Amino acid sequence: MKVTLIGAGPGDPELITLKGIRALESADVVLHDALSSTELLEYCRPECVIVNVGKRFAQHSCNQDVINHLIVEYAQQYGHVVRLKGGDPFIFGRGYEEMEYAQRHGIEVQVVPGISSSYAVPALAGIPLTTRGLSESFWVVTGTTKDHKLSNDLALAAQSSATVVVLMGMHKLPEIVETYAQLGKIDLPVAIIQNGTRPEEKIVTGKVGNILQLVQAEGIGSPAIIVLGAVAQLADNVKKLTQLVNY
Repeated sequence: MKVTLIGAGPGDPELITLKGIRALESADVVLHDALSSTELLEYCRPECVIVNVGKRFAQHSCNQDVINHLIVEYAQQYGHVVRLKGGDPFIFGRGYEEMEYAQRHGIEVQVVPGISSSYAVPALAGIPLTTRGLSESFWVVTGTTKDHKLSNDLALAAQSSATVVVLMGMHKLPEIVETYAQLGKIDLPVAIIQNGTRPEEKIVTGKVGNILQLVQAEGIGSPAIIVLGAVAQLADNVKKLTQLVNY
């Protein structure tokens, strides 16, 4: 019995590791999330059992207890289970809980880290989370705690000069904006990237003071990454350079 916990990356199916692909090729069962690319399932053998256990905000197809139970049940019944999770399973992915549960049931677990959307999505939009003269560090904060509240860490992060990346936070955007506005940071650059690394990617850039209106006008929604900090304005430079090249 074996479970391989794989990070599928931020969305683009080519951003999975070679080690992850090899595990998919040998899997007897794959339990995959909604945010992992279904194209990756093409690496599975024809006889592989494929189960969608995807979860999205307010639209859970399986709760975590059920997923944990399925991991163990399928491993005992079939042998090698691959748990395919979007991004990196140890960054707001509850991967540790799944690993611990399987190990408590005597099942060997291998972890294959994935590329996290927290840094990869901004990078592909032309936003470095750190760069000389603008940002010396970055925070990654969840917009959805287990109590469905905005993380208290955001208020601390907002007081710093660091770049702040908020995952799973679009439904809390008004609260995020208010947190920064109360600190007098209404002119702080903000970039929001929806469906990052995918063909349908959309990017909106603005400032704390107008980002809510821009998001509404552009129809931006989840899943999306929120980047707050001076580096967020660099996405506009990429747009201008792209337009010049195309011209």
